[in-house]
Amino acid sequence: MKIIVPMAGRGSRLRPHTLTVPKPLIPIAGKPIVQRLVEDIAKVAGEKIEEVAFIIGDFGPEIEKSLLQIAEKLGAKGSIYYQNDPLGTAHAIKCAENSMQGDVVIAFADTLFRADFQLDKNSDGVIWVKSVEDPSAFGVVKLDNYGFITDFVEKPQTFVSDLAIIGIYYFNSAEKLMDEINYIMDNDIKNGGEYQLTTALENLRAKGAKFTLGKVNDWMDCGNKNATVETNSKILEYEREAMLDYPASAVIENSLIIQPCFIGENVKISNSKIGPGVSLGNNTVIVNSNIENSLIQENTKINHGNLSNSMIGNSAQYFGVSREISLGDYSVLDFLSR
Repeated sequence: MKIIVPMAGRGSRLRPHTLTVPKPLIPIAGKPIVQRLVEDIAKVAGEKIEEVAFIIGDFGPEIEKSLLQIAEKLGAKGSIYYQNDPLGTAHAIKCAENSMQGDVVIAFADTLFRADFQLDKNSDGVIWVKSVEDPSAFGVVKLDNYGFITDFVEKPQTFVSDLAIIGIYYFNSAEKLMDEINYIMDNDIKNGGEYQLTTALENLRAKGAKFTLGKVNDWMDCGNKNATVETNSKILEYEREAMLDYPASAVIENSLIIQPCFIGENVKISNSKIGPGVSLGNNTVIVNSNIENSLIQENTKINHGNLSNSMIGNSAQYFGVSREISLGDYSVLDFLSR
């Protein structure tokens, strides 16, 4: 089986954090979003992953190297493809056409999930869905009495279903899917000005393909700062037991750690209260601070911080008092010198 990961977008809603790092590589509880995504899919698939193909923009050689290492950790071949123009979800998959053979999972790298099921390989495909309150912002599916999908509808303006497609799909024949993607692109069939994967899915269904549902227990968004901080807290709770042991290199003095928290290598904490729901990246220093439900990345220094629901990037410095902030990489915010 192969995993295809479209991730060319820079994540504008998560700025300033995505100005220097693509959103899928932002760490959640100490691990990049895209790494968590492919590892979760590998668990659900229940079989060896032969290849992980990443579809990216111009992210640079260091990021490409990081992505290939994520594939290697699964024992899989890593491949890099480029989507230089944002022409839609179907167009993104087209960019990885050379890897589209056999059975594949396609997973868009802006979401995380929790699920406990096995793939139904007797159907032509499985579409992961979650019931949502406002389906107008999503592609949705309709079902027949036997649980098979009867319609794919992109961002319906009138209610047709509350089962939103979360951006993860299984296909037992990547070749059949590519035939439909090539057809809609060759004939310039667009929805909302873009080539949509749901159009290809609807064409496959109309030709007799049987698609079933893969329901998730939890669907976690990383679209903006608040959603990403909330997702970090949820992942920490899911992995509470694994977070109990701190690295030997961490130094914690006169401080209270309220679980669940992630503490990276060479973190130094003194005279502070940390947690719950806090991730501290490698080499971060926290002094005289109170931090809860926040995501702090690597090489950052915080002194006299009183932070909640906050996200601070890499190599940043924060000195002062606040309750909620979003501070990007290499930024300095100093209230104490005034």
